[in-house]
Amino acid sequence: MRELAILTFQTLDGVMQAPGAPEEDTSGGFRNGGWASSYWGEVMDQVRREAMAEPYDILLGRKTYQMFASHWPNESDDNSVAKLMNRATKYVATSTLGEVGWRNTVAISGDIAAEVSRLKNAEGPLIQIHGSSELIQTLLANDLIDEFRLWTFPVVVGTGKRLFSDGTIPKDLQLVKSDITSSGVVMGIYRRNG
Repeated sequence: MRELAILTFQTLDGVMQAPGAPEEDTSGGFRNGGWASSYWGEVMDQVRREAMAEPYDILLGRKTYQMFASHWPNESDDNSVAKLMNRATKYVATSTLGEVGWRNTVAISGDIAAEVSRLKNAEGPLIQIHGSSELIQTLLANDLIDEFRLWTFPVVVGTGKRLFSDGTIPKDLQLVKSDITSSGVVMGIYRRNG
């Protein structure tokens, strides 16, 4: 059996929507995208060290998949993140995507919680979820997340998609590692407690 970890960037008030750019995700009228961009350098170095050093498969929601698939395949393997992303097996949760063109991608549909449980019960490396707020809500409601790799930015945006929203099952987590960048971004890696 393998584990599932989320890798999430969030604001101090818990919003995970559109950290990279204003146009990344404007759903719900969100106008505060790009809130993490001025912090990227130090944070991405930390992400590479702490969350991307070991082999992993990737699970993505359709919107995040389409955003990633339009970028990472065009990057050279000289970019260590691109090399990992392009070589990893990618699972995309979708009921509408007709074709998956990014190499090593498998579409999953139907009962996503059951499909993810099946993936977790198979042999293979850790499964990581990057972004994918709607997919994360499904996994939280079905208690399928083993580890939370959170980067909390010293930014408050007020509204937007939150990591923990209605439907989250209450649970105790144990902090297993933490660090802070010189710009005040706090990394916390939490595991299920018990």
